[in-house]
Amino acid sequence: MTTFTIRPAAPADSETLYNLISALAEYEKLTHLVEATPQKLCDALFGAHPGAEVVILEVDTESGKLPVGFALFFHNFSTFLAKPGLYLEDLFVDPAWRGHGLGKALLKHLAALAVERGCGRFEWSVLDWNQPSIDFYRAMGADVMPDWRICRVTGDALTKLGA
Repeated sequence: MTTFTIRPAAPADSETLYNLISALAEYEKLTHLVEATPQKLCDALFGAHPGAEVVILEVDTESGKLPVGFALFFHNFSTFLAKPGLYLEDLFVDPAWRGHGLGKALLKHLAALAVERGCGRFEWSVLDWNQPSIDFYRAMGADVMPDWRICRVTGDALTKLGA
């Protein structure tokens, strides 16, 4: 049995978080989109106006605690429910540590947090090609919403739209 800890991230975790995000981007074949740096993460997550929260998953090894996963999340709001929701932006467990129940533990941790905070929903997105994750999420009780698509405006298009 793998023993582990899930704890809130702190500013000192910025480098570790950056490394885990880089590993996630590599897994998703999206490294070309990563603009984050440890300092940008520290500023955005632990500065005066944090944009999200993060938990780090560490496994106990003979040489100490080893960070092998994270979940980054924030609150959104459901107008239909008139309640906040918890939105999971990223969940990642190092491939070498998959199959030990760690991803499930992260999801359960966030679901409990959503319940504790009075959220009406716990939501996230998954890439359509990532069938192992889709199957995992369904096994955890999630509905994959086939009728919804993500809309995104970034870069110059965002600047133009905001002008």
